[in-house]
Amino acid sequence: MARLEVFFDYICPYCMRAHQYLKELLPRSPKIEILWRPCEAHPRPDPYGPHSELCIQGYFFALEHGADLWEYHDRMFRAALEDRDDIEDAAVLAARVEGLLDCGAFRRALERGTYRKAQLAANDYAYKKSGVWVVPAYRLNGRKLDAVEDVGVTKEQLARFLSGAQEK
Repeated sequence: MARLEVFFDYICPYCMRAHQYLKELLPRSPKIEILWRPCEAHPRPDPYGPHSELCIQGYFFALEHGADLWEYHDRMFRAALEDRDDIEDAAVLAARVEGLLDCGAFRRALERGTYRKAQLAANDYAYKKSGVWVVPAYRLNGRKLDAVEDVGVTKEQLARFLSGAQEK
């Protein structure tokens, strides 16, 4: 089984588009396991906002509680980019996970910063250990695919990249 690391941020429109590409392409690559690597494109104190740290902390809650991660990602991308919700408000994000996770427990975890260390470690892993410089970014079998800043990746680029796993 090949392991595809997917580096992304919920506030990145190019990541949202690539997420849809991945949903379409992955069924053609059944030997690929995804390792989700959320990371902030603009971590604090960068003034560019809104900041996605709570969405990312919520990801770690969702992961720990066995949620459908594809659905969690879809909901956070929609909240941040389509509906323009206040993603810096734990109560707003908790409402987004209704029917997917325990909203109260989710909100309390975000308010307490339960997954703050995991979120900071994810940033560190992406930028200091994996050589990510812009998202979305992918790592697979020692190969990498990085987005072009303010462009992203195309569906064709991602398809070619994934096909490399089938050849191994």
